[in-house]
Amino acid sequence: MWIKSVVSILFLGISMAAIADHDDPSAANNQTTKQKPVKPTLAVGVTIDGDGRLWLARVENQRLLVSHSNDGGVSFSSAVVVTPVPEEISTDGENRPKIAVARDGTVLLSWTQVLPQRHSGNIRFSRSTDSGKTFSSPITLNDDGRITGHRFDALTIDGSGRVVVAWLDARDRDAARERGEKFSGTSIYTARSTDNGASFGANQKFQQGTCECCRIALTWTNEGPVAFWRNIFGVNTRDFAIANLDQGGLRRVTDDDWQIDACPHNGGAIAVDGKSVMHLTWFTNGSKRQGLFYKRIDGKRESQPMAIGNTVTQPNHASVVAAGNTVILTWREFDGTAYSVQMMRSKDGGSSWAQPLRLMTSTGAADYPIPLADDKRMLVVWNTAAEGMRIVSLEERDSPSVSGKEAESALPVCFHGIQGLCVPVERKK
Repeated sequence: MWIKSVVSILFLGISMAAIADHDDPSAANNQTTKQKPVKPTLAVGVTIDGDGRLWLARVENQRLLVSHSNDGGVSFSSAVVVTPVPEEISTDGENRPKIAVARDGTVLLSWTQVLPQRHSGNIRFSRSTDSGKTFSSPITLNDDGRITGHRFDALTIDGSGRVVVAWLDARDRDAARERGEKFSGTSIYTARSTDNGASFGANQKFQQGTCECCRIALTWTNEGPVAFWRNIFGVNTRDFAIANLDQGGLRRVTDDDWQIDACPHNGGAIAVDGKSVMHLTWFTNGSKRQGLFYKRIDGKRESQPMAIGNTVTQPNHASVVAAGNTVILTWREFDGTAYSVQMMRSKDGGSSWAQPLRLMTSTGAADYPIPLADDKRMLVVWNTAAEGMRIVSLEERDSPSVSGKEAESALPVCFHGIQGLCVPVERKK
């Protein structure tokens, strides 16, 4: 079964301190004397192809590297360099490399290249037609020629040749300011291909007036590609909308009434199951509800938002994946000392859910968990600074009677170092 959703996932911070991507003149004046600290490159892109292979895209020393595993992450192939010329690549939770594999084995990648100018970048793309042995020279997809904000890319494919890359684009904002006009938020632009990324058409503007730094989520449905993003409604109400990129239109799908003149740096996630039901998860701090939520959309019918996570430990940065009738939610929590990965699973398309399980913990810096699923396996991938990459297999491990520490000790975990070797870990009892 082909996975319809490319999981690239999750957000940048777990507190309101993350609301910080607006222009700040005082910060700009200090840039000449202060050098930004080097961030660990923990944010990775992962996917499973039609043969059950696990693919990994990661950044090391300003180079994008791709490898794959035939055994669910126990071992990985030697990494192949996608960017022979070093370039700065976004590797935070909202802005990570994206990877997808078509039915014919074509491996597709998109990422955001960071430029020296503040809040500026390019959307980059490369692909492999020989099962990841070599990659094409990277190209820039944004075609406006401006040095401005092109970032927070998202990638989705139908598996048979159609490719959509969408991103947040500041060209309209810049043009409006040059004319002395006001402009709220930013825009969504897309580049599309019908030949598995061999060529792309001209950029198309899809939506104007969106949040500036909450990533876009994409998935492919039976009716075409669908986007899920944080839109600006009215003056500054930042709730979520969905739309079919082929059919157009906009449907508001959250009414949290989060009014804020800043970007929350918290995008949403979307997946489609085997019955074309869409599954959404998002974070809000609105006047009507606060926290992390899930809902399902079946045609015109929408479920009520379901709160997920323990509000005491700051649940945030959720992701969702669906395969057949199975839906998996993952998110990260922080108890003041350690981060933890939490997971919930539904086996009936989101109608009912097993109790949450704590899968892993880490006391150091950590990425956001990424769930993957097809008809062969279900995995959760979590990259951490202290333990390296950790991969959990979820097969038949979600009994509601298993809780917290019991679940964590019962699940098999692989810890991956830079070389990609899975080292078995003996758990403390």
